[in-house]
Amino acid sequence: MPAPHFLTPLLKGRAGDYSLTIRGREEVLATALEPAFDSKTRNRGLLGRDQLAQGHALIIAPSNSVHTFGMRFAIDLIYAARDGRVVKVRAAVPRSRVSFAFGAFAVIEMAAGSAEKAGLRTGDTLVLRAHLKDSRRS
Repeated sequence: MPAPHFLTPLLKGRAGDYSLTIRGREEVLATALEPAFDSKTRNRGLLGRDQLAQGHALIIAPSNSVHTFGMRFAIDLIYAARDGRVVKVRAAVPRSRVSFAFGAFAVIEMAAGSAEKAGLRTGDTLVLRAHLKDSRRS
């Protein structure tokens, strides 16, 4: 059994039940999480899309590198260690680039400007927070 990591709840539940936040400030980074935890989804990534909505995050794990060849738009790249600590942030990475980070366990791809808008910095820690259940829903 693999060692637990900050994304372990996504393996057990539905991605729609969680948001990605910055510990300590409780700043919400993304409310729509798209896990890419298998070869097929990691390889496809964001290829073929025209944009990535604000508040949406493609989470590629395990991975410490990505490329933007074939991409149609710039993206922010957030590299996180197993414990959720941000080891590197690359803002507005254009197409046809390769990027990696030593010590990263996951790469989080978001719309360009998302990291800056949230004030995300290297050394911050990302955590998954369960959405509160709406008691009016059945």
